[in-house]
Amino acid sequence: MKNRRSRLVNIASRKGFNAVAAFQPENVFYLTNFWGEAIAICCNDSTKLIVPKLETSRAEQDSKDCEIIFSDRGFQSIDTFINEAKGKIVCADDPDYSTVEAIQRRSSEKHFIFNTDTLVEGRIIKDEREIYAISKAAKVLDELYEICIDEVKIGLSERALQAKLIFEALQMDAKTACYKSTLNPLIIASGPNGALPHAQVSDRKFVDGDMVVVDLTVRYASYIADATRTFALGRTKRETREAYEVVKQSQQIGIDYAKEGILCERVDDECRALISNRGYGNQFIHSTGHGIGLSIHESPWLRNPNQQVLRRNMVVTIEPGIYIDGKFGVRMEDSIIVNNGQAKNLNGFTKDLLVLG
Repeated sequence: MKNRRSRLVNIASRKGFNAVAAFQPENVFYLTNFWGEAIAICCNDSTKLIVPKLETSRAEQDSKDCEIIFSDRGFQSIDTFINEAKGKIVCADDPDYSTVEAIQRRSSEKHFIFNTDTLVEGRIIKDEREIYAISKAAKVLDELYEICIDEVKIGLSERALQAKLIFEALQMDAKTACYKSTLNPLIIASGPNGALPHAQVSDRKFVDGDMVVVDLTVRYASYIADATRTFALGRTKRETREAYEVVKQSQQIGIDYAKEGILCERVDDECRALISNRGYGNQFIHSTGHGIGLSIHESPWLRNPNQQVLRRNMVVTIEPGIYIDGKFGVRMEDSIIVNNGQAKNLNGFTKDLLVLG
């Protein structure tokens, strides 16, 4: 935690700030190792964690390298934060509007700048502890795909497979993570549902000839890994086998290019070029990948335009896909660590087309 504090304070100082504040749970955790209702503020020599009294025991148990300050919820916690930030030029992440308004109304100082840049820049490079947790999460995903080999059968529903995989993940000390824009923690999309990149899990049962997109995201020790595999059921058609091989080749190109010093948009361009050259350009309808860490989607973004340069120990996904409206979808995704040589793939589950029954 002390190394993270020093790193963030150095980044903030280059931007004209001498303190960093966090309101969002992911950023509070990054600074203090506590995930919950709280405000964190750090400067050169200390980190302070403001928590409501109901979180007393948990904050004392989980937090690291910080001073805990207990406060009532609501405006009292805002007043406590303002008092602790007095005299500092603070760069804060982006809380909700009511919090911003309350701070601006209740503070006579004008040195609170709500801007996520400092925390984004700090979190984008993973330290050894973060890489360990993400790697463990990726291994859980590999185990879940092994379970899919036995579980994915004609007649099974998307919802039943999701329930089984969530249960098994919890048994492995992993937790589910959910996109804000979806009602389901996993994406299980079979047949025509697979043509929707963010399909909602349904009661549809798998049938002969289906392609089944299984996109799994789990947390381990609060950190996320993200991977996708597409399985075939029963009799496969040439069209689906061809699309699968194109996606597989495109994804490998993306992994090969995801090295230190490469532009994010270059990775996207190379993956997209192969898919376009094979006649599926209009069916690749999302970016090639994104950063992962404490959030499912975070910087850096592998898309065009984005001239951000990949740096050592960034952790990103590579996930090209082809989506044939009303028929099927194919996506393949791994979580990888950017390196100056060969990118390290954290997922080891096979990418050969598995035909299950």
